[in-house]
Amino acid sequence: MDKDLLFKYNTPGPRYTSYPTVPYWQKTPPTQEKWQELVMDTFTASNEKEGISLYIHLPFCESLCTYCGCNTRITVNHAVETRYVKAVLREWDMYVSMFGETKPVIREIHLGGGTPTFFSPENLEKLILGLLKDSLVDPNARFGFEAHPGNTTEEHLQTLFDLGFRRISIGVQDFNPIVLAIINRKQTYEQVKDLTLRAREIGYTSVNFDVIYGLPYQKACYMMETMHRVVQLKPDRIAFYSYAHVPWIKPGQRNFTEQDLPDPDKKMAIYETGRNVLELAGYQDIGMDHFALKTDELYRAQQEMRLHRNFMGYTDTHTKLLIGLGASAISDSWSGYVQNEKKVEDYYARIEAGELPIARGHELTREDLIIRQHILRLMTQFETSWPKAGEVCMDLFKSIERLSEMEFDELIEFQPFSIRVTEKGRPFVRNICMAFDARLWEKQPEAQLFSQTI
Repeated sequence: MDKDLLFKYNTPGPRYTSYPTVPYWQKTPPTQEKWQELVMDTFTASNEKEGISLYIHLPFCESLCTYCGCNTRITVNHAVETRYVKAVLREWDMYVSMFGETKPVIREIHLGGGTPTFFSPENLEKLILGLLKDSLVDPNARFGFEAHPGNTTEEHLQTLFDLGFRRISIGVQDFNPIVLAIINRKQTYEQVKDLTLRAREIGYTSVNFDVIYGLPYQKACYMMETMHRVVQLKPDRIAFYSYAHVPWIKPGQRNFTEQDLPDPDKKMAIYETGRNVLELAGYQDIGMDHFALKTDELYRAQQEMRLHRNFMGYTDTHTKLLIGLGASAISDSWSGYVQNEKKVEDYYARIEAGELPIARGHELTREDLIIRQHILRLMTQFETSWPKAGEVCMDLFKSIERLSEMEFDELIEFQPFSIRVTEKGRPFVRNICMAFDARLWEKQPEAQLFSQTI
């Protein structure tokens, strides 16, 4: 990568799992009644044809991985599982009651965290059966979960497989013991290998590895060794993403300092080392930070222009309604977003009061919806277009003006009523999306809100 471009565009920027991004949501969230209206409008229009997606946030972990930016609760007390499962199912019941006599069609379920496999197989079974008892499961449903190699047992794998899960995402991050020690990640290569092989033996058809570049003490030679081990295990897809250093948000990251992180040149060398190994092994770049084998559904979705991106990341399943359950989970009705209370105690209090635990949210304007589509297409297809007339707003014209320097740097190509991200521009897709981010340009943040884009 051109070093001059790296320094020029390595600025704080969103990852664009939504537009507007969370810091730019309106100050007052939609009321319970308004959110119900937004959900029901989308449910009525899309449930039969598309179904809905469910994301369940399971925040508990036995120890803190200090690189982590997720909403977690650290405890070794597994008695917390029962109350949490009951609360999530009560929250889901509130949504089911909205739907009346129409059963929701479940198209996708993803268990995230935290550490979903902190929960016992028995409690995960209670959770999934409770979610499905008043629902229909789409014949092409995709069920997946995040797995920690240190605590995911064969019973976990078999129980979730029997419930319809076929996708597993394993948090690798790095195999180097020096890096694992500083980020407090307690796992070994042997555990990852064993978990991968057992999942395939049981029948899981999609295995994802998460690998992070830019971690403290990380070097290009460490990444070379890590990626060679990764490709030997041949996961179907790999999320190879940049470490987000946000200690002002996640105090656990203060376990190390910025001096312990690779500088921009070294970080890019680490990335290019990992990427080269993946490409030589046959992995295809299908979106920001994501690689997949040609046999994987995510690659096929990208080739067929049906790749989607939401708060769960990239997916080959496109539903307009995503319901997030659990503390801090985010829901997307397409025309609006809400996020649940982050603190587990606050989440319990709202649920036990019979309320949806909405802490913040945003109802999209007409301009928001137009810009959202452009950013989504850039993130999933590396191109976007607009008609000569119709769904155009003034913010779109301003966005096009802001792209002129990126065109000069050969990061994008303008075509009649469209732009395309070049191969050279793909690592800078977040920056390209930022040109469309009207709310970001309208009010530049006074303090750093986002991680670096590179």
